[in-house]
Amino acid sequence: MTKQLFALLAACMPVVALAQDQQATPQWRPVYHFTPAKNWTNDPNGLIYLNGEYHLYYQHNPYENKWGHMSWGHATSKDLLNWKHLPVAIPEIETKDTTTWIFSGCAVLDSKNTSGFGTGGKAPLVAVYTADLPKQQRETQCLAYSNDGGTTFTQYAGNPVIDIQKKDFRDPSVIWMEEQQQWVMTVAVPAEHKLQFYASKNLKEWTLLSEFGDQGDVRKIWECPSLTPLYVDGDPGKKKWLLMISSGNQDAATGMQYFTGDFDGKTFTNDNKPEHQQFVDYGRTFYAAIPYNNLPDGRQTMLGWLMPFDTPTHPWRGQMSIPRDLFLKSTSEGVRLYQQPSGVLAEKLAALPASARLAMQQTSLRSNELQLTKGNRFNANTNWIDAVFTPGTATDFGFKLTQDKTAKRETILGYNVSRNELYVATVEEGKAPVITDKLTVKPVAGKISLQVLLDKSSLEVFVNGGEKVLTTLLFPSEKATGLAAFAKDGDVKIETLKAWDLHK
Repeated sequence: MTKQLFALLAACMPVVALAQDQQATPQWRPVYHFTPAKNWTNDPNGLIYLNGEYHLYYQHNPYENKWGHMSWGHATSKDLLNWKHLPVAIPEIETKDTTTWIFSGCAVLDSKNTSGFGTGGKAPLVAVYTADLPKQQRETQCLAYSNDGGTTFTQYAGNPVIDIQKKDFRDPSVIWMEEQQQWVMTVAVPAEHKLQFYASKNLKEWTLLSEFGDQGDVRKIWECPSLTPLYVDGDPGKKKWLLMISSGNQDAATGMQYFTGDFDGKTFTNDNKPEHQQFVDYGRTFYAAIPYNNLPDGRQTMLGWLMPFDTPTHPWRGQMSIPRDLFLKSTSEGVRLYQQPSGVLAEKLAALPASARLAMQQTSLRSNELQLTKGNRFNANTNWIDAVFTPGTATDFGFKLTQDKTAKRETILGYNVSRNELYVATVEEGKAPVITDKLTVKPVAGKISLQVLLDKSSLEVFVNGGEKVLTTLLFPSEKATGLAAFAKDGDVKIETLKAWDLHK
């Protein structure tokens, strides 16, 4: 993530918000999304599965609740839900002459010890990261390795392993290609809207293979790339490569785009015309997502950063998305990316007690709302909802979130039938609704399915089985915790609705 973008965010933050930055905000700390115990976080880094544990490294400021002193924080989980906070894994490097910030990158298990970093016959864990040198205005790619399972790292004495003498050159993503018996790195040259592919036999010596760029959305810089093999429709005979890129620009807008195509170990060939654009998420905040390495059963699961708006939280700032399983599916328009909340988490939902669950089916609404908050259930803004609607005569339908009946404020997650538009709007009595996020999506077989993940201050919505996703942030008042389904100016049928209250 660019330093310029963070500087702009800080400049845009209201003075009153900055003054409140030291006030604890437990009402906005997510329950089932990762946040650091304290201080700033941004991009996920080094995502890898080892010995039954998911490792999450992340961009972190160990000293302050704002961007700076970039290092790799570290946490582990056995279920992607409960996280153990660990000491900083790779701290910034300060010498008399140089400051080195540990920017984004990846981690790989060097099973064949191609690097020679392993000891005692055990495979080393190798972090490949961008070293940002603010005094020299340069970024290079470097290595650090671990022989204790990823707890501590040793810097490679031969760093940097790639240096093209550029100010902006970052975010290496490395995979092992078995057929070619080589490592392949995808790394961004942001200002040039370009990716470079490098190959190495030992992670230390890299050769430039090819470049890909000036396609898709080039309005913003390119960074945080990843290259992932996937089977289209789950068919091993239909292998494609998913190339994802994060983008940020000078007005602080964020986003991610993707390409599908072929990769022969040297060159990526886009399936679509150069001007064709495809996006990973349609909200304001999903960014810097990368897939996990070394997952079992060929699963591909990514984690992204939910970039905070100008409302400060304390003693932490920033959170991760829900882990998302990745799929490529055939559609009438071509191969498209689908996303679903991780199946690992779905297993956790199934095991919850009846007191934390709600289910209904074949329920009709006509120009009214159905309260789902009852007593101490579904009143903590920690809800997970799976619902299928059949549109009728209603102009709009969906859910009312973060309701405060007394103050007459709420957030509407609605679907407008005439516009085929899913939207998020804030509503306050006496004021016109303000739409903050929206996407266009049509019913499938006459139905709209919504998976709604509200977690204190984050909202992730998966539409029609993950055909499209919208992610945003909400900062409701402490009393704004109501939840309801609604239909406006007509009827809608709720075919099925399952909800889980995750506040415990």
